[in-house]
Amino acid sequence: MRGFRRTGAVVALATAGLFTQPAFAADTVVVQWDAAALEAIRVTHPGPPIVARALAIAHTCMYDAWAAYDANAYGTRLKGNLRRPSSERTEANKNKAVSYGAYRALVDLFPSEKPQFDALMTSLGYSPLDTTTDTKTPAGIGNVACKAVLDYRHKDGSNQLGEKNGGAPYSDWTGYVPVNTPDTVVNLNRWQPLRVGTTVQKFITPHWREVKPFALRKASQFRPEPPAKFPSFDFTEQAKQVLAYSAALNDEQKVIAEYWADGPSSELPPGHWALFAQFVSRRDGHGVDRDTKMFFAMTNAIFDASIASWEAKRHYDYVRPVTAINVLFKGKMVSAWAGPGQGTRLIPGETWRPYQAADVVTPPFSEYVSGHSIFSMAGATVLRLFTGSDVFGHSVTVPAGSLRVEPGIAPTRNVTLSWALFTDAANEAGISRRYGGIHFIDGDLVSREMGVEVGEQAYKAALDYFDGKGRDRDDD
Repeated sequence: MRGFRRTGAVVALATAGLFTQPAFAADTVVVQWDAAALEAIRVTHPGPPIVARALAIAHTCMYDAWAAYDANAYGTRLKGNLRRPSSERTEANKNKAVSYGAYRALVDLFPSEKPQFDALMTSLGYSPLDTTTDTKTPAGIGNVACKAVLDYRHKDGSNQLGEKNGGAPYSDWTGYVPVNTPDTVVNLNRWQPLRVGTTVQKFITPHWREVKPFALRKASQFRPEPPAKFPSFDFTEQAKQVLAYSAALNDEQKVIAEYWADGPSSELPPGHWALFAQFVSRRDGHGVDRDTKMFFAMTNAIFDASIASWEAKRHYDYVRPVTAINVLFKGKMVSAWAGPGQGTRLIPGETWRPYQAADVVTPPFSEYVSGHSIFSMAGATVLRLFTGSDVFGHSVTVPAGSLRVEPGIAPTRNVTLSWALFTDAANEAGISRRYGGIHFIDGDLVSREMGVEVGEQAYKAALDYFDGKGRDRDDD
């Protein structure tokens, strides 16, 4: 079968609901601001690429402010121009500069959540009203450093302000129109928007390949070879494999599928890896210096992953399993998960649905490649490189009957999920989407490979900034 490769057995980590706790008082200010950003994401629920960009911007503002108090580091926008003398490189000054950078970024990115950001500033002993641009002060450093980042990112092609077409924030400005409609499939190789309840899906950020990256040389740098095409043996076989997963779902696979699915009220895949970075910070006893650098490197890698993956999604505009199976097996009976509480049964192929919540069904953008897989492997790669080890070591027990797709039914017993390695976690994220009927095998596996490449390149770029070798991307 075309491009199919075996992967080792892997296990998962947790359910999203168990990770929504606030930051701890002993956490660094970096972790506290990261937690505030994740809470804003849970409330506003933007699309995955928007989440990746927001976290990268917030942590870049923190990093650029912190860099002023390091002997070597360059900021991404103002390079070494804000550097303060060694006598001022205290933890208190770093914390204050980082906090002002984070605050300015998050208010810009999530204006509706300003009250919670104001509250965090106040709890840290800082005034949200201090807009000084005096770069001899930590507040001025944070304000000025972040303004430079925001000025740059407001023109990065994301259309954050709706300036490209006078439309809504982050709206498409490239004229994307799907080939298929919710009622008619004219090309089975292309994405079909679904009708979910009374709403027709709209492709989230089809313009994302136009966004300026962090370290990518161009959005298509790691674009993989084309997926299987209809009509072909490989195309049909990949659909049959999704059905086989559906028919054989057990408790652990359902937990894995739902945990990684990240339905409403979650921090989405890019945010999950920020949670994992928070765990690493606590596990390893980080201070503000290590946390600033780790989160900066990881979130920018995941941001680049969003650009690389959405470039491929837009380029190939590939069909989701739900459309392929409904068309290929129309008028035929297939063995599959039949719906909440119904288990595996013979059902008409045209009625098959993924193991997802009824108000999700399948994500509103094309299949190839897998965002979960590339986000997760990029994040895992940076955490492995930054810590010098692939060891993760985390676990959670998911209570019986707690899953959202089948509440009170699944899992039938408590399921403990654990990850020994960062790589295990990333591999699990990938295969979860096959268990859940969201991705084909190639869409998962090629994305894992892309994630390693994106992560390694972003980490190298981050090291250059740490060493004072960074360059302003406007010079490209």
